Amino acid sequence: MFSSLRSRLWLSYALVTAAALSVVAIVLFIYIIQNPSTYRQASTRLTVVASLLHKDETEWTNLSTADLQARIEQVDQAYSTRIILYSANRKLINDSQTALQPALSLPRFPRLRPYSILRDQNGNYWLYMLRHLNDGRWLLLGVPRPAVPLLTVLSDELLLPVLGAAITALVISLLVAFWLARWIGDPLQRVVIASRRMPSAGARPIAPRGPHEVQELTRAFNEMNTRVQSGQKSQREFVANVSHELKTPLTSVQGFAQAILDGTASTPEAQKQAAQVIFNESGRMHRMVLDLLDLARLDAGTLDLQRASVDIGALLNSISEKFAPQARDGNVDIRVEAPPLPAIIGDGDRLAQVFTNLVDNALKFTPAGGSIILRAVQTVSGIQVEVADTGAGISPEALPHIFDRFYQADLSRPGGRKHGAGLGLAIVKEIVAAHGGKISVHSEPGAGSTFTVSLPLTTPESSTVVSKPRPV
Repeated sequence: MFSSLRSRLWLSYALVTAAALSVVAIVLFIYIIQNPSTYRQASTRLTVVASLLHKDETEWTNLSTADLQARIEQVDQAYSTRIILYSANRKLINDSQTALQPALSLPRFPRLRPYSILRDQNGNYWLYMLRHLNDGRWLLLGVPRPAVPLLTVLSDELLLPVLGAAITALVISLLVAFWLARWIGDPLQRVVIASRRMPSAGARPIAPRGPHEVQELTRAFNEMNTRVQSGQKSQREFVANVSHELKTPLTSVQGFAQAILDGTASTPEAQKQAAQVIFNESGRMHRMVLDLLDLARLDAGTLDLQRASVDIGALLNSISEKFAPQARDGNVDIRVEAPPLPAIIGDGDRLAQVFTNLVDNALKFTPAGGSIILRAVQTVSGIQVEVADTGAGISPEALPHIFDRFYQADLSRPGGRKHGAGLGLAIVKEIVAAHGGKISVHSEPGAGSTFTVSLPLTTPESSTVVSKPRPV
């Protein structure tokens, strides 16, 4: 019955409220038992008589003993209140009922017990009130303690109103507890229901409701749900892209292998052509697999960077020399503009992979007569390297996606037929990020592209890359 969070919250609030009201009821019942209405009436009578005597204290305290006795007997008869006067040293002076009742002794600590109950020599109890007079004497007013049957307590005038108020408070508290339980429990229940639907693509964000902590939980759940859906979408796109990229070379390999097996490629030239296609496509698949492994290691944070001192100027010159034959064949001018620069701490092989990929892309899309410039300068935070070309440029629509995995720009551009799998720039971005740097691109169609790599002079000491989650 109370298995749900909402019902348990309501039950908890109800029990706490009932416990608090029970304590109040017990205290009130004890008070009524100890101070029933007859007690309160007697106490009121004592208070009234004490006020009258205090008002005329100067007059009656100067009377003689006989006159004083007559005066207090007169007040006793008028208000049915016993009046006793004690000296400063606790000696009995006058008693309005001295002939009718046994004597009452002054309390041992009169200043600490101005209101209470006294017991006379016959064992009878008296309600009393004690006052200290200005001349040092003590005035004690007393009435016999009324006998209070238990049924009389139940009919006390305070009991019914207080019980009515308690029942009303209990009902209101239960209603408020029910509202609070729903206020807290309903948003949590929606989170539970939504979590059971995950990882459904139709899951929708939950509107934050309830207390601040529950709203924070809901927002965290929505963010997690968004990341999960984004990860699933990326995974689906990744599988689809890998399948698409592998389908073409596998089809070519299978087709030309079949041509060799069934004798379609019967001449040495045809067999050599088929073998060349098989070799090229298998090499393409091999490079794709290596790129995928690199990306997987970068994502998992298991790719080791061999950190050492790296001369960026020398690295760029070696890249330029590496692509010099290819640039001459394409009639493209490639040069390096790098003044003496301080060394940075990083993995030279991985940084060479970054600039190799950027220059290779620039050569693919730079027409004959164009140029590629590798420019390096020192900045306040480190070293900035630019790889600028005079190629066809990148369209504004493609620019935001240029570092996405498997994304390929317009294949109709010059050099577009020599496209890869669309993983190179994604790997470049991850390697740069692993070195604590940033990469950006500026391009205009027909005016070329400029890739800017910013690297700090020093990177974290750890040799293992810990890949940070990509924003969704």
